[in-house]
Amino acid sequence: MNDVTRVFEPNHTATSSAMRIVVAVQAVLALVIWFVAPFQVLPTPPEVFAALGKLWMEQGLGQELITSFLLNLEALAWTVALSLGLCYCTVMPFFRPLAGAVAKGRFLGLIGLTFVFTLLVGGGRNLKVSLLVFGMTVFFVTSMAAEIEAIPKSKFDHARTLRMSEWRVVWEVVVLGTFDEAIEVMRQNAAIGWMMLTMVEGISRAEGGVGAMLLNQNKHFHLAEVFAIQLVILSVGLGQDYGIGLFKRLVCPYAELTLERK
Repeated sequence: MNDVTRVFEPNHTATSSAMRIVVAVQAVLALVIWFVAPFQVLPTPPEVFAALGKLWMEQGLGQELITSFLLNLEALAWTVALSLGLCYCTVMPFFRPLAGAVAKGRFLGLIGLTFVFTLLVGGGRNLKVSLLVFGMTVFFVTSMAAEIEAIPKSKFDHARTLRMSEWRVVWEVVVLGTFDEAIEVMRQNAAIGWMMLTMVEGISRAEGGVGAMLLNQNKHFHLAEVFAIQLVILSVGLGQDYGIGLFKRLVCPYAELTLERK
């Protein structure tokens, strides 16, 4: 009981068992609030799960989900490659203004850029990928450039005392030294990709996807179906987030030790 009560005390670390109890209680409360919500227009959980079964069996939700998942993965791969390449190049002063300009692009809306990207890459899947890549890259560069800039000067000096060349210093300190942060930034931006998916697939519906299906259901005010699709997107997004986190723990186990020391 003491472990449970400690979750209400500031600056204390709760045990894993206590946190499981907290999560279970909060999940039950959320379901109760959903059931007794005063807004009659909102669908109930049974209606949502019934709509989910209908969408999956009759309207091909599973295939649409695969289409969107592969689209998100492709965009994430391009984002990681372009963003990390640009961020690592900031060790050279020539590329720092470029990285800063890309980071400022996070204030731009995609709708106003759709015509530009259409001229550059055409329509269809290429347009959707390019829009997702742009939307994720501006935030990826912002976060990763900050991580590289925050590397203590002492790490560079320590590498130089080992008689490393400057490019070897970049590899050891910047690339390998921030690899765990790069995975964490990728994890965050993968979530941004799912958030942007509906808008991107609404702009170009050539291949369908859960985003296009969600917009169609929302247009006809099928709220149970809308909630069901959102639930599927949330579940897949959480699964992907967990998978990236597991990958980080496997390839960068030292990251957990660093957090414990902090």
